[in-house]
Amino acid sequence: LRLEHHALAAHLDALRTVADSIGEVGSETTLAGVDNLHGFLTHHLLPHAQAEEAVLYPLVDQLSGVEIATATMRRDHAAISRLTGQLAALRHELQAGAPLGSVDRELRRALYGLHVLITQHFANEDEVYLPMLDRHLDQAAADTVTRQMQDPTPAAAPPKHSTIAT
Repeated sequence: LRLEHHALAAHLDALRTVADSIGEVGSETTLAGVDNLHGFLTHHLLPHAQAEEAVLYPLVDQLSGVEIATATMRRDHAAISRLTGQLAALRHELQAGAPLGSVDRELRRALYGLHVLITQHFANEDEVYLPMLDRHLDQAAADTVTRQMQDPTPAAAPPKHSTIAT
């Protein structure tokens, strides 16, 4: 999970870079940047969030003994999804020929909001949840979680308590 976060985080600077460039570069360049970011968010980041909700968060709730231990993280995912939807709508406006000046403020807000939210979200997971998993999962259970995160089908349930090292 740390490696996946590292790979995903490599794209986070682009959120800020594209936002910073709005008004400094042409509409075509901005649209290309927004297209790339939208693709990253919809094809990589949001599926990662769905896998976390299906596999990782139930396990963290189980380990913590509190069913709502991951509630704030799930709220982050909802906010990321909402901002990604806003970005998609603004992208559509740009593709339809709307002048950049008519959407630039909202586009910056969505991009900066996504940057801050995702950066903080990853930090929370890396600093709180992953150390908990390190303490409680043996290698076989950690490998199971990793496989399930890659294919979070309904059949892929979180590892049972019997695979958790104490």
